Amino acid sequence: MPKIYTRTGDGGQTALLGGGRVAKDDPRVAAYGDVDELNAALGAVLACEPVALERDLLEAVQRDLFAIGGRLAAPQPGKVAKLLAKAEVTEQRVTALEAAIDRADSELPALSTFIIPGGNMKGALLHVARTVCRRAERSTVALSRAQDVSPVILAYLNRLSDLLFTLARLANHRAGAPERPW
Repeated sequence: MPKIYTRTGDGGQTALLGGGRVAKDDPRVAAYGDVDELNAALGAVLACEPVALERDLLEAVQRDLFAIGGRLAAPQPGKVAKLLAKAEVTEQRVTALEAAIDRADSELPALSTFIIPGGNMKGALLHVARTVCRRAERSTVALSRAQDVSPVILAYLNRLSDLLFTLARLANHRAGAPERPW
């Protein structure tokens, strides 16, 4: 097995999927890096009690985020079409997020004011993941101004932040942690 370090990025450049190198602060790298950070934040959410809270849904989201990261890391998807074949995020995945939001929301009291993020550990980490998701969305929108980005990816990230907000509320609601109005 090769070593984890390659030293090829020591000068501030990184390789893209399918070839080519760009600066590590390139908008493409920022976008897929923010998506990667979101995936790690969800890993922390999944490690918190109650572990079973929407576990299957969040694990599916993590797989979707790997697919999105792969798409964002490939400026020339034709060069890596075989690899990206399993990295498709479709409108059906956006619809699935909407259905999950509706399911969770049906269990929650109506929201009449802004709430301050927090609650129990699971709820608080879901709020953190929501803000990381919003940053990933902003980075991806910035990339889409200069490069081709699937509109489905933009819709997915937008809907995902709504889902994470709703799941944060659900985690706190089920734990009996009151929402603090702003």
